[in-house]
Amino acid sequence: MGEEVTGKEEGYRTVSSSPSEDQDEEDAEVNFFMSGEGNRERRIEHYSSSQRILLVGEGDFSFSLCLARAFASARNMVATSLDTQQELVKKYSNGIGNVRELEEMGCVVLCGLDATKMSQHFFLRTQRFDRIVYNFPHVGFIYPEANGCQIKLNKRLVKGFLANAKVLLRKEGGEIHITHKDGDPYSRWDLVKKAEKMGLALHESMPFCKDKYPGYDNKRAHGSSADSPFKLGDCTIFKFRIAHSS
Repeated sequence: MGEEVTGKEEGYRTVSSSPSEDQDEEDAEVNFFMSGEGNRERRIEHYSSSQRILLVGEGDFSFSLCLARAFASARNMVATSLDTQQELVKKYSNGIGNVRELEEMGCVVLCGLDATKMSQHFFLRTQRFDRIVYNFPHVGFIYPEANGCQIKLNKRLVKGFLANAKVLLRKEGGEIHITHKDGDPYSRWDLVKKAEKMGLALHESMPFCKDKYPGYDNKRAHGSSADSPFKLGDCTIFKFRIAHSS
């Protein structure tokens, strides 16, 4: 699927080539992050305006917009979606409007971005992030939710995301956040074990409360009811860091 950069150029700059592997991590980062002199740090839950934040697999971009509004800026954020702009128009009533507001606040928005290949993206590969966030990863309802084939596909998605996120994560203090539903069949995705096999360690986990993110609308994202919410129930945020031995 094609990748399209829709973010405004204000607040960041890009480079034409990626850094070498042995280059210092600070040199590997393109200085797109601009908080502005004298601006105080703003926070919402686990996230801060002082962090470089990559949001992955956004639906209608309402979660990204929630953070941006809390920060009063989105210049520290890159928000991405697998959907193209055309698909956003078809699937979500507020999708394009949310994207436009994010862009106006300085966010880099990438449409048509595959989470399992994102570390190869010409812009993202020049970046390193403090927080990489994927809320409710899911491939879509190809089989019934509890079907073994469906679980296998979702596990493959998570594996691909983690592999790419690890590349883009700052080694010191960087965290990968996955928000995931509790209970069966979701527990069979084995998020923690899969992360450990990839050199990531669970830093902490805690309940996810949607009400703490004003304006966030969780979307089904697939099928004829893509713009409708799905039942959340009990959910958990898993926070992974790069294991010291990796």
